Amino acid sequence: MNVGAICPSTVPIVFVVDNDATVRESLQLLIQNAGCQAEAFASAEEFLSRPRVLTPSCLVVDVTLPNLNGLDLQKRIADRVDMPIIFVTEAHDIATTVRAMKAGAAEFLTKPCDYDVLLSAIRHAVDRSNRVLREEAQMRSLRNHFASLTPREREVMDLVVAGELNKQIGAELGISEITVKAHRGKVMRKMKAGSLAGLVIMAERLYPAICPNAWEVRVN
Repeated sequence: MNVGAICPSTVPIVFVVDNDATVRESLQLLIQNAGCQAEAFASAEEFLSRPRVLTPSCLVVDVTLPNLNGLDLQKRIADRVDMPIIFVTEAHDIATTVRAMKAGAAEFLTKPCDYDVLLSAIRHAVDRSNRVLREEAQMRSLRNHFASLTPREREVMDLVVAGELNKQIGAELGISEITVKAHRGKVMRKMKAGSLAGLVIMAERLYPAICPNAWEVRVN
């Protein structure tokens, strides 16, 4: 399989958790030959001791592990949506597969699995991880921009995205229309919004419950 088809420009990490040393070594070699980084662990506890990374990644894990099994590990790291989980394990009952998939597993493969199928699953998992990390970075930036607004600028932004005109905003806040325009200009610059529609989209991402009808705006 083409290396570029699996890994984006930032080389991701594929974590392998399996108590079978032979399986760990073969998967590690397979993943590395595909151009990705690979880190292998013999237990869930060993993996959990590894610091979290903000790099595109996925987890290839066996269900049957000593002490903390694969499903328990999946539950422990449920908040790590940037790291999709691929189960590669011995044949299990349907209930186990359903439980794993309902909990968000990206794939559930049975040993011995086809390596091309596994590499394809890794490719899709890495793409998903990359998207999630990119979206999280955008949200961090958006929150930082919003944090730079003064309390008055936030009030103006709330009313702007709710569709109120400058004159209406001024009357509601007890300030002049000219002052409203000045605050509005600062909001646009600080939020790095190129248009009113762009500001509305930002507001919906930041606090959707505040502006449920935010698309029904009028441009002054």
